[in-house]
Amino acid sequence: MSNSLAGKVALVTGGSRGIGAAIVRRLARDGAAVAFTYVASSERAEALAAEIAAADGEALPLKADSASPEAVRDAVARTIDRFGRLDILVNNAGILIRGGVADYDLADFDRMIAVNVRAIFVAVQAVLPHMGEGGRIINTGSVTADRAGFPGASVYSMTKGAVAALTRGLARDLGPRGITINTIQPGPTETDINDDEAHRSLLRPLMAIGRMGKDTEVASFVAYLASPESGFVTGAALTIDGGYLA
Repeated sequence: MSNSLAGKVALVTGGSRGIGAAIVRRLARDGAAVAFTYVASSERAEALAAEIAAADGEALPLKADSASPEAVRDAVARTIDRFGRLDILVNNAGILIRGGVADYDLADFDRMIAVNVRAIFVAVQAVLPHMGEGGRIINTGSVTADRAGFPGASVYSMTKGAVAALTRGLARDLGPRGITINTIQPGPTETDINDDEAHRSLLRPLMAIGRMGKDTEVASFVAYLASPESGFVTGAALTIDGGYLA
């Protein structure tokens, strides 16, 4: 444990599995108390919180669907109630619903925007009364903001492009308050959600370094942006993709 985040409180949306869980573990390892949201698996969320507690950390699992503005606001409120402050917000929750434009369901279109874009705006609004000088906000985007890469990704790519644009605008709004906000844009990453070996074998040659990313590598990037050392970085869309876009 580096203790670089000792005394800090973080909220990670979509934090029970994959990249989100790696972020929760890393921020806790660096000394932060971490609240995180999940939607479906309470067992997985409780197991993650217990794992962190066993390592002398503190984590609070919160059931909250990011498609609901009320649930997002409530997750922020419960974090404040538990820890009394909020220094770091990681908007990691996101969904991917593939489909071609000819028959894409508008309900899926609206849900993608609700979870991937609107929830970020709602969360930022909710934390501002509690976040002061030195606050850090990190949004999870995707390299698909710059390169769709495969058919059926148009709506997902649109939402991730919107995340990058929203982040740039919010950096101007939040800068005078001493709060930084950035987007990370991961490329193909090995997680339990993306565990099909046939699919992975197709992706690996697309990276300049010949392998997919690790969730711990993405988490380390987030930890830097959450740290005091990143104070001059804001409004950026930062790619971590092994050279996928090179």
